[in-house]
Amino acid sequence: MIVVYTSPGCASCRKVKQWLKDRGLKFLEKNIFTTLLNESEIKHLLMRSENGTEDIISKRSKVIQESNIDLDEMSMNELVKFIQNNPSVLKRPIILNERSFLVGYDEEEIGAFVPPELRNLAKTNCNPSCPNYTACGEVREEI
Repeated sequence: MIVVYTSPGCASCRKVKQWLKDRGLKFLEKNIFTTLLNESEIKHLLMRSENGTEDIISKRSKVIQESNIDLDEMSMNELVKFIQNNPSVLKRPIILNERSFLVGYDEEEIGAFVPPELRNLAKTNCNPSCPNYTACGEVREEI
């Protein structure tokens, strides 16, 4: 299952959701301001990111800049509480499934969320006479 962490008014979040809808991919949307992220969820996001806090926390966030916090000095529990109390520090959107993890909308990398079976079908079965050729062609180009 694809999970998309979003916030209201986020243009990249809207792009990701529309991209997934256009391809008929089911996803679970979690608004970071209306859904309190639990400890295990935050730890999971941190573990999935290649560079930990750098990948998912915006250093330009008003909260970070005003509080002069050093995230590297925080314990895991302090970091989790900080994120729970200040969800606006999270970069958005955060998209993940069992195989892939992506922060932000990236035209090239988002193709990783198309299941391999569909990518293979598109490669082998779709041709210009297919009514879905435009979508299949996009999938092939993204890979």
